[in-house]
Amino acid sequence: MAKEKDLGFGTLSIHGGQFPDPSTGAVMPPIYQTSTYVQEAPGVHKGYEYSRTQNPTRHALERSLAAIEKGQFGLAFGSGLAAIDAVMKLLSPGDEVIATNDLYGGTYRLFTKIFENWGLVFHFVDLSNEDEVKAKLNDKTRVIWAETPTNPLLRIFDIRKLATLKEGRNLMLVVDNTFATPYLQTPLDLGADIVMHSVTKYLGGHSDLVMGALVVRDEKIAQDLYFIQNSSGAVCGPMDSFLALRGIKTLHVRMQRHCENAETVARFLISHPEVKKVYWPGFPGHIGHETANKQMRGFGGMLSFELKNDSLERAFTLVSSLKVFTLAESLGGVESLAGHPASMTHAAIPREERMKAGLSDSLIRLSVGLEDAKDLVRDLDQAIKKALE
Repeated sequence: MAKEKDLGFGTLSIHGGQFPDPSTGAVMPPIYQTSTYVQEAPGVHKGYEYSRTQNPTRHALERSLAAIEKGQFGLAFGSGLAAIDAVMKLLSPGDEVIATNDLYGGTYRLFTKIFENWGLVFHFVDLSNEDEVKAKLNDKTRVIWAETPTNPLLRIFDIRKLATLKEGRNLMLVVDNTFATPYLQTPLDLGADIVMHSVTKYLGGHSDLVMGALVVRDEKIAQDLYFIQNSSGAVCGPMDSFLALRGIKTLHVRMQRHCENAETVARFLISHPEVKKVYWPGFPGHIGHETANKQMRGFGGMLSFELKNDSLERAFTLVSSLKVFTLAESLGGVESLAGHPASMTHAAIPREERMKAGLSDSLIRLSVGLEDAKDLVRDLDQAIKKALE
């Protein structure tokens, strides 16, 4: 097979970092459901001692993650938040983090309720506003934390531009690539130091696992993260690793359909007389559309919207009236999901902070799945009518 750097994304998704099992020739890596491994003598073994530290199924997944993100080292964790936790443990009391003010509520909660108590300082700003970012940048800044597209307002940040802020400074750019996936953008190619994923979402793709991941190129950062991963122990199990590997093998075809369906749904909503605003990076009027055109290879399967006559009650009625979309937490599965961020995924963020970032009480977020697009449109249409009765 050609070198991985020369392979297309679909080929990498299926074959990247993979090889047949040496003992049986199995095409898929076996599920090594074991906690420990035999040693011929103390310290003499075949590279595996204990499954928190090393597991062949998890290693196969970590190689795949590194391949699709164009990295050198992959690390898989028990959840996306466990992966974020590991990055924060690279820091020391007094260090500062600049993060987007429009980010997943669980990340905000981890930063403010856990790591602020450990002496880290967080600044939440609009990362597209260079003046705002530079106003918080100082010699204590160690991390710029970016989601792009953001959750749930789909804002787009220029990763290359953010990477230039590292010049002459001892800081890392971390990009949460969960919404885009490496099918649409590869942040390491654009100057990021660490890419983070909630593998639970698009990479797993079937709503049947909870997992997080980090991918890096720098060996020193990788070794520090491996030490934290092993010492803190928030690893994923072999069965979930197997499921994530299976999901990655179809990532390219799933993402193509997610993007196509999301565009159909977005265009239906923006033309609907009762819809006030649609947040989707594919529209020329969307903040960051030009940047998305430049650094992404499509606009993704996520969008959010608000009704003209919006209210909390109408938003609740709408999401509760859906029949094909499922009202549920999470995103990125084959089934379409609808959520109300203010009361679900972003409830951990104080209302005042949410409103400042533009996240209203009536915002509805959609993860557009792989069903027939006409059925999704019909479902939204009837739910909007119900909400306005």
